[in-house]
Amino acid sequence: MWPYFDPEYENLNQRINPPRVCIDDNSCPDCTLVKVDSMNKPGILLDVVQVLSDLDLTISKAYITSDGRWFMDVFHVTDQQGRKLKDRKTIEYIEKALGPESNILPTKGDAWLDKMVGMHLVGDHTAIELIGSDRPGLLSEIFAVLQNLRCNVIAAEMWTHNTRVACVVYVNDSATSGAVNDSNRLSMIEQRLRYLLRGHGNDRKEVCTSFSIGSTHVDRRLHQLMFADRDYEDDSGEREKNTTLSFKPVITIEPCEDKGYSVVNVKCMDRPKLLFDIVCTLTDMQFAVFHASVSSDGPYALQELYIRQVNGCTLDSKAEMERVVKCLEAAILRRVSEGFSLELCGRDRVGLLSDITRVLREYGLSVTRAGVTTVGEQAMNVFYVSDASGNTVDMKTIENLRREIGHTVMLNVRRVPSSPKVQAPEPSGWAKSNFSFGTLLEKFLP
Repeated sequence: MWPYFDPEYENLNQRINPPRVCIDDNSCPDCTLVKVDSMNKPGILLDVVQVLSDLDLTISKAYITSDGRWFMDVFHVTDQQGRKLKDRKTIEYIEKALGPESNILPTKGDAWLDKMVGMHLVGDHTAIELIGSDRPGLLSEIFAVLQNLRCNVIAAEMWTHNTRVACVVYVNDSATSGAVNDSNRLSMIEQRLRYLLRGHGNDRKEVCTSFSIGSTHVDRRLHQLMFADRDYEDDSGEREKNTTLSFKPVITIEPCEDKGYSVVNVKCMDRPKLLFDIVCTLTDMQFAVFHASVSSDGPYALQELYIRQVNGCTLDSKAEMERVVKCLEAAILRRVSEGFSLELCGRDRVGLLSDITRVLREYGLSVTRAGVTTVGEQAMNVFYVSDASGNTVDMKTIENLRREIGHTVMLNVRRVPSSPKVQAPEPSGWAKSNFSFGTLLEKFLP
């Protein structure tokens, strides 16, 4: 006979010491402080950062500590316009998502549920995951195949990196607006998409097509797909030659033997969701972040993270460190785009995405990243484009494209800010952030 164990005991500490969230709008003149105190548990840092990232908040500074049984974070955040948080609905959502009610799942009709998974979904859907070798016009071909198979795309996210492409597409039946659940039809969709991804050239890696029913955050799932595909490796030697980035990430890992950590230092161009991408990758690689400091130095982001593997081990071998450096660099670059973004808004209809991406293909444009969203009857899509050779698109092409599709949808063209062409300093010459956990550890840790 086994002794009786109350299943509710595991959550006892959570009930006795519920998470505390403080939204401080007075301490700093130019940002809002989000303070989170909670019982420590695996993955809690990623959960917190994911909530802030889903709200498109910019994190300019962060102080993180979670050694022991307690988790304490302070985030300096602003909205997309660089202002303090004033919207009451946003503040209430942060308090609800990170506070004592965070374990209460929202109802199916809750609009915030759509926000938490990174996109707005309408009705039932089927999620399709794709990964393979990238090429010009691939996204157009994918949407055309789905249209021919009577599937309406209601949401999608696509990333490219290092000649690889990962995509998560949410579809429903164009006739019934319900999920596609017929096994023969699903088999046909998978067969056609697999043939499409394998149809040009010799792919150095296996093509993957699957139907997902999980609840993993879409951005995290894309990171997982790319990581499983080993996009951080460079078998062809083309990585340095083809990169158009003005400033590549500089990442180093050093041992902190007296405290039992590996210290990861990152310097790269600052951008939205950067902290999420780094924490997500470390979490999926089975690392825990025990302490971290994050700050901005002009256009650059500086991050210092004290990590261990979940089994308590540190990074000891040079090969292990090099692998983590490559994976973090890939995680940072997957969401980086330079050139133009095309923001399109119009009434949704079957075949709209197929028509738009076909036009982009006809004008010689390659989609390097895409986000497709349906809200009610409105389609709101963003495509980051370059020409077929990977260079910046000529303005004449953009103007011709505007005339071509401007009568169909509202088109807004934005130039993605290029990184300033500044020589990257050597890692040893980095300007450290004002707050460093190196000194904090000396005071508080044995």
